[in-house]
Amino acid sequence: MTPDPPGAVGDAGAVEDAGAMEDAGAMGELARRVRAALESADPAAFAELLDPDASWGAPGARRPTCRNRDQVLAWYLRGREAGVRAEVSDVTVLGRRLLVALTVRGTEEGNQRGGAALRWQVLTVRHGHVVDIVGFDDRVEAMAHAGRPDG
Repeated sequence: MTPDPPGAVGDAGAVEDAGAMEDAGAMGELARRVRAALESADPAAFAELLDPDASWGAPGARRPTCRNRDQVLAWYLRGREAGVRAEVSDVTVLGRRLLVALTVRGTEEGNQRGGAALRWQVLTVRHGHVVDIVGFDDRVEAMAHAGRPDG
């Protein structure tokens, strides 16, 4: 009797691999959509990516600055109205999280650094929507938060 080929009905490992590949594909598509929404500065496009209870805050905040979709969108809009602009340089899929690398202009710190400051945001995804956003000034700290301390 010969063993079943990989991916056959009895192959539990293949089923898990297929699920991981599907998740990776969905996360890749979500990463593309996040990038497009942030680059376009379209609040409606970003809103549809956020869970209704999405939060945004600083690393380790016990009580995030924003605790729902409307507050997150209002925070982004306030920054935009104040002249803050962000250019997305990269969105990396890290399991169930996205690491967004940004060049931010129009902030006091950015102006002190010659016009721009590098920032990173870690977006946690659940059921296809962003449920948490944490902002970082340091890439190593962002990677550690995303579960990749070696990053």
